[in-house]
Amino acid sequence: MGVWDVLILTILLLLRKGVMADPSDEACLTHLSESLIQDPTNLLQNWTKSAFANPCSGFTSSYLQGVTCNNGRIYKLSLTNLSLRGSLSPYLSNCTNLQALDLSSNHLTGPILPDLQSLVNLAVLNLSSNQLNGQIPPQLALCAYLNVIDLHDNELSGQIPQQLANLVRLSAFDVSNNRLSGPIPALLGNRSGNLPRFNASSFEGNKDLYGYPLPPMKNRGLSILAIVGIGLGSGFLSLVISFTAVCIWLRVTEQKMAAEDGKISQLMPDY
Repeated sequence: MGVWDVLILTILLLLRKGVMADPSDEACLTHLSESLIQDPTNLLQNWTKSAFANPCSGFTSSYLQGVTCNNGRIYKLSLTNLSLRGSLSPYLSNCTNLQALDLSSNHLTGPILPDLQSLVNLAVLNLSSNQLNGQIPPQLALCAYLNVIDLHDNELSGQIPQQLANLVRLSAFDVSNNRLSGPIPALLGNRSGNLPRFNASSFEGNKDLYGYPLPPMKNRGLSILAIVGIGLGSGFLSLVISFTAVCIWLRVTEQKMAAEDGKISQLMPDY
């Protein structure tokens, strides 16, 4: 085989590699499609098993709905407002080149899986306006490039992981309108230096969540009126007890003095 033959063969192999799916990306899409049990709008009709064998037809393009490629790998998944039903697939972690995952405004249920920690290049995570439940996995802090975490309008519970405060690139954070509880991590609610700060709108709508920047909870502790009321009530009770004690003391003293007077009159001689 001559030099030109080797060169041509090498080019063909490189081209073939460029248009063939990465096995990890193929598994990512295959299992994600299986976890989406309903597609009422039928916008994912081209999401077929045969299509997953080549989701990136070129280095930067894809004919699959919601899929964007870069250098032959899946770069972005954006399936928003499609009325999709189902859950998050743990195989999303196979899309290791993924930098943006947006599945917002659907009807997804179940937990946010800690497997997402494998998406080490992830910069945008938007799972807002679904029915996701369970806790926010602290493993998300391992996605060091995260700029955006948007989880608002779900049914998430538990505390906000302290570890998320370590995401120094985080510029947008929204967990409003969930069922979160406990304190807002101090380093997340009151960021210092040049780090972007998040206002109360990022945390409101969680009944049992408290801490800066949220205003003080009205149902936590005693209000001023309650304190004054308790003070007045306890003062009145103390006054009643004291008055009763004085009355009893005076009565006992009076009886004692009367008895003493009787004894003295008996001892005194008649004149």
